[in-house]
Amino acid sequence: MTLEAQQALSEAKEIYLRTRRHPVVAQFPAEWCIHSFDSLYEESESFEDVYEGIASRLLELADRLGEIVYAVPGHPLVGEESVRCLLKAAKQRGIETKVISGMSFLEPVFTLLGLDPLLEGLQIVEAMSLAAYAPSDRSGEVGREMDIASESLVSRTKRPFDPTRPALIGQLYDKRLAGLIKIVLLDLYPDGHEVQLVRWAGMEGQEEKKTIPLYALDQQEGIDHLTCLYLPPLPIEEDLASFDTFRYVVARLRGPGGCPWDRQQTHESLKPYLIEEAYEVLDALDTGDKAKLCEELGDLLLQVLLHALLAEETDDFGFKDVVSEITAKLIRRHPHVFANRVVSSAVEVVHNWEQIKRGERGVALSALSSVPKHMPALAYAQIIQRRAARVGFDWREIEGVLEKVAEELWELGKVKEAEERSDEFGDLLFALVNVARWMDIDAEESLRQANRRFYKRFQYMEKLCRERGLDLGNLNLEEQDELWEVAKRLA
Repeated sequence: MTLEAQQALSEAKEIYLRTRRHPVVAQFPAEWCIHSFDSLYEESESFEDVYEGIASRLLELADRLGEIVYAVPGHPLVGEESVRCLLKAAKQRGIETKVISGMSFLEPVFTLLGLDPLLEGLQIVEAMSLAAYAPSDRSGEVGREMDIASESLVSRTKRPFDPTRPALIGQLYDKRLAGLIKIVLLDLYPDGHEVQLVRWAGMEGQEEKKTIPLYALDQQEGIDHLTCLYLPPLPIEEDLASFDTFRYVVARLRGPGGCPWDRQQTHESLKPYLIEEAYEVLDALDTGDKAKLCEELGDLLLQVLLHALLAEETDDFGFKDVVSEITAKLIRRHPHVFANRVVSSAVEVVHNWEQIKRGERGVALSALSSVPKHMPALAYAQIIQRRAARVGFDWREIEGVLEKVAEELWELGKVKEAEERSDEFGDLLFALVNVARWMDIDAEESLRQANRRFYKRFQYMEKLCRERGLDLGNLNLEEQDELWEVAKRLA
């Protein structure tokens, strides 16, 4: 104890302890009048109830006695939820409090590990908070107090800490909690990552540090309220799930001594790969191959990062600018989610989006001006038709659209010149795209699927011919059509 803490305890008429479960309590002088709140741990359903119950009783005692001393293990502001509850409640009721410093578990742990927390950038995490990142069906094992935290959106979308820096997990009080912590940590570290289990740090003759593989964490005996876990840093190249590692690897490829091919790339030279990777993502979506989709999304993300790094190298913008720009745009254009705007339908959401976008630009632009002109023609046609329809340039019903298709087909049949045929055929395709839009069909996707069906069926026809010893090119139309019908049924 600090001298100030020892003096406060020795002068107190009565002392209220959160728990007697600490070695120093046995050394208190016999004449001290001591009470504890250990019974609340058995009576309450959750730790939250325990801490709030302690705060409530202490404030009742303060009202009655005028001045009381509440003592907790370690430093009152390090990992002591009961103190936080007490200070908050006392402030709300205008009751004066004084916090007397103590020695936390951290200093003896640093000494035992030979660790300089400032120099090494140590991260300190409370075990119960970390367990909130475990799957919700498992987090309930350590108490109802974790239910809300387990469902937290932040917990499900953000990593609890950076595994490439050292970390200390405090208050690892039993094997059940250790099991949950292990589940969370195995998402950050390889299962054989060597960690150090620290027990009873600062207790002469009893303190212990033990190096174990992470997978064996919940198999250790003796884990109790004086146990913590030290996690040495993971080399950045091994932190494969981190975007920071991804960015580091790509920057390393572009940097001095990196890959010659990557170093010579420019925005212009990478354009074909961006298009290629985007179509490979679409292909993976078409086939429903989840593993392939995962791989191709990574390839596409690589292209985005490469372009951002190229811009960063010339001080045009950086990847953080790309991220902040799209994040700000999403928040700004979804006031019905992030502000108080009320919408009644998805149609209204789209209308608001267009209004907000026009307001952002501040100048009168064409409704079609932001559509990329290098898009595939069918997709481009569908988007500009949709944009035109948003400002009221559209048919009143689909019958008019279908009549336009018939008209364009009739005109195509009449023309004789090649250039006119090309124009009329384009008009026919444009009208068919409009039909797709009215029927809520993605024209580009629809044709891609038709291509895929043809490809698959034609390959099946070739396979049948090989099996039957036939030459597809020598078959007459009726024979080819028969094979096609078989392929339609089976392929």
